[in-house]
Amino acid sequence: MAKVLITGISGSLGRLLTKHLLGRGHAVCGIDRKPWKNRPAAVNVYEADVRKKKTEDVIRKERPDSIVHLAFIRHFAANPALRHETNVNGTRHLIEFAVGHGVESIVVFSSSYVYGALPENPFYMDETFPLSVSRTYPDIRDLAELDMLTTAYIWQHPETAIAVLRPVSILGKQVRSALGRYLVHDYVPTVLGFNPMAQFIHEDDMATALVLAVEQHLRGVFNVVGPGAVPLDVAIREVGGTPVPLPEALIRLVVTRLFRWGLYPFPIGAIDFTKYQCTLNGERFSAATGFQPANSLEAIFASVRKK
Repeated sequence: MAKVLITGISGSLGRLLTKHLLGRGHAVCGIDRKPWKNRPAAVNVYEADVRKKKTEDVIRKERPDSIVHLAFIRHFAANPALRHETNVNGTRHLIEFAVGHGVESIVVFSSSYVYGALPENPFYMDETFPLSVSRTYPDIRDLAELDMLTTAYIWQHPETAIAVLRPVSILGKQVRSALGRYLVHDYVPTVLGFNPMAQFIHEDDMATALVLAVEQHLRGVFNVVGPGAVPLDVAIREVGGTPVPLPEALIRLVVTRLFRWGLYPFPIGAIDFTKYQCTLNGERFSAATGFQPANSLEAIFASVRKK
């Protein structure tokens, strides 16, 4: 069994992945800027920043077979320069540390959001589709940059199995993507006249996908999808909320001001993901690993449904 080092291990997905890896008999260690209280006794956790030399010291000491990189700043409360430095340069430093110390495989957790939500998007984009999120959502261009940076390393270092996973929106009791957090309100504003298809994956299935990427030493770029797609208003109702269609001009005015005042977590570019589809084709990952989501859409929505 492999020893796996998880960056961002103290976060919700890091903890869930740790549970799945331990259940498969793997050894696990990790780094995070936050401590993990009450962690499993067998798991060593080091307080470190992926940009700093201490991360290299941990890799040298633990000698992991594989690294799963989850240590990203996803929220917008952080200074934009810090977010970019951590997400992009942090990824660069980590990969260089790992390659320099002979780590066999690296899995980098990206996002379906890197494709962007655009009116010309086709249904079920594959991995060759351009990463266009910066066109309309520049606030998360760092996610596209770290994705493309990692892709470049795939070809620069053929001796290392480097994989980029681009999952659709995650839902579950512990892990929720940006779209997942948007869904779980009692009244959910939507853009009048728009109702895009949306995809979701259960948090346990996402953890399983990461485990498979580690165990099979995947190399390349892979979309990871759940059991299907549904219209956005259906997803809202299935979770237990009520969609509230509003004119786009009003939503943009309100969101811009609330975000500026720190009262809303997402900048204006996020609105496009409630207007236009960003659906992915996950056949490549399934063919490479045999992955099939265990949880249906009903189970996914039930995991976060209001009682």
